[in-house]
Amino acid sequence: MFNINKMKNNHFRLLLLSITIMLTIFGQAQTTTKEKKKNLTIKEWNTNVGSKTPFLDHVTTYNPQGKKIEEIEYASYGMKSRITYEYGTDGKCSREVEYNDHNKVVRIKKYEYYSDGTKKKQYNYSPNGKLESTKSFEYIYK
Repeated sequence: MFNINKMKNNHFRLLLLSITIMLTIFGQAQTTTKEKKKNLTIKEWNTNVGSKTPFLDHVTTYNPQGKKIEEIEYASYGMKSRITYEYGTDGKCSREVEYNDHNKVVRIKKYEYYSDGTKKKQYNYSPNGKLESTKSFEYIYK
């Protein structure tokens, strides 16, 4: 005899098992990606077709927590720009400092966040600490 309650119960168990598997895989992917970035330095190299001589294009460095702490962009003549990242106790980027090719500060950015962790406001400062502009972030979900 056909038992509809048993069939519903089996479907429910299958659904729970599927959700559990998906969450486990997603959690492992998240952890693996973050784990791979701990104490990591990524160097990107470019090669011009004519000279075939590779030159350093970009270097990104991560700290022991897997957070980006520095990006350096290079040109064929050397460093083009550098950005350092600082984080607050909440783990969010609180400050970025951008340097020019002479390693002098050209811009400082500070961030404010909503309670859900999304950026609320960006404050842009000159090298001498004078506020130059602000940027507000609006999130529209459809």
